[in-house]
Amino acid sequence: MEMMIAPLKKYADFQGRARRAEYWMFVVFQILVYIAVAIVSMIVSGGDANSAAASALMGLVTLGLLIPSIAVTVRRLHDTNRTGWWIFISLIPLIGGIWLFVLTVLDGTPATNRFGPDPKGRGDSDTSKIFE
Repeated sequence: MEMMIAPLKKYADFQGRARRAEYWMFVVFQILVYIAVAIVSMIVSGGDANSAAASALMGLVTLGLLIPSIAVTVRRLHDTNRTGWWIFISLIPLIGGIWLFVLTVLDGTPATNRFGPDPKGRGDSDTSKIFE
């Protein structure tokens, strides 16, 4: 549960790296929130999914989750040693979305990269002290 809401705690933090688990758990969290909001809006609007109240509620939730979603995607790209500007590849119809999906599925670079230390802690041992 902690990983699901971690991007909300880092609401607009575009620095650092995000593990695959953090990214995908937030995606699952968003899906669950959208399902819950859809159910609540259907109940409130009396079954009319196209009502103004249902649309407004879904729009508010979407706006609220937009910045953390972009931020966690940028941090996920940082984990694969790519700049956050790669997020715009998704604007290319069909192929861009598939490519962004592939980039989010790839394992992060082990050890520290230009965006920070490995969130998994791999390869960060200091071997320089062995030779002192």
